[in-house]
Amino acid sequence: MPLTAEQAMLQVQERLKSLKSLVCEIETERKRNETNINNVIRLTKMTSEDKSPALNHKLKTLYKVGLQDALQEETLIRQALSKIQDIRNIRNERRIQARNAGNKETIRRGALMKMLQISAQTLPLFVSKPGEKIPHLCGSIAADSSYIAKPGDMVAALVKSEEGEENWILAEVVQYVSSTSKYEVDDIDEEQKDRHVLSRRRIVPLPLMRANPETDGQALFPKGTTVMALYPQTTCFYKAIINQLPQTANDEYEVLFEDPTYPDGYSPPLFVAQRYVIAIKQNKKTTS
Repeated sequence: MPLTAEQAMLQVQERLKSLKSLVCEIETERKRNETNINNVIRLTKMTSEDKSPALNHKLKTLYKVGLQDALQEETLIRQALSKIQDIRNIRNERRIQARNAGNKETIRRGALMKMLQISAQTLPLFVSKPGEKIPHLCGSIAADSSYIAKPGDMVAALVKSEEGEENWILAEVVQYVSSTSKYEVDDIDEEQKDRHVLSRRRIVPLPLMRANPETDGQALFPKGTTVMALYPQTTCFYKAIINQLPQTANDEYEVLFEDPTYPDGYSPPLFVAQRYVIAIKQNKKTTS
């Protein structure tokens, strides 16, 4: 059942209180861990001169304590990130309800570009635990073949213009109609104000999580891969080649867009966030 504005506000406030409490716990844990780490550093220097079994035993004990402290801090951070995602989901649900009620907010192009950038930067970061499998829609990992994008999700959609030209655009899912196996999507560009009814073959779900290059590099497109990427300051996807991979969780891909106006057929290097770099959709036949 849809949330009322008051219910949504109460749920957000509840999660904000929990988030504040978790942040305080994380800070307390961090300070406690810092003390132990300083002790480890001090004893490590001492063991370089004193090889006594007692000192080595004490250092080993501190390592074990540090490991447990780090695991506890990780648990608290993951809980805090979960609360943040809950808040985002509630706000998104309210936004979709407002849109369905005809209260869609008009966003100017400059503000839209900024919103898309922030959306990419704040996309949840997946950091795998030892042995954990990387989930679908994390970084370059495509959606499962049975996956259905949810209302409010952003996707790449292959649409046909009035002139008959086909383009991949950034769109938002309105709904999926199971009886027809088709999506209704809105062009994210407010200037277009277009709604499209498209088959699943014409839809590519965008990543729901960023991959961490330092722990899950296998969830990034290899250098030289041909992909579809959102051209900077536009809402359209074009073919590009991965030139450089992100090195940290906050980095973007460096890509070369196919562009016949340049002598070598490619644009100068441009940066595109993980969220807007996807595998090329292979369509033998496309139907609207």
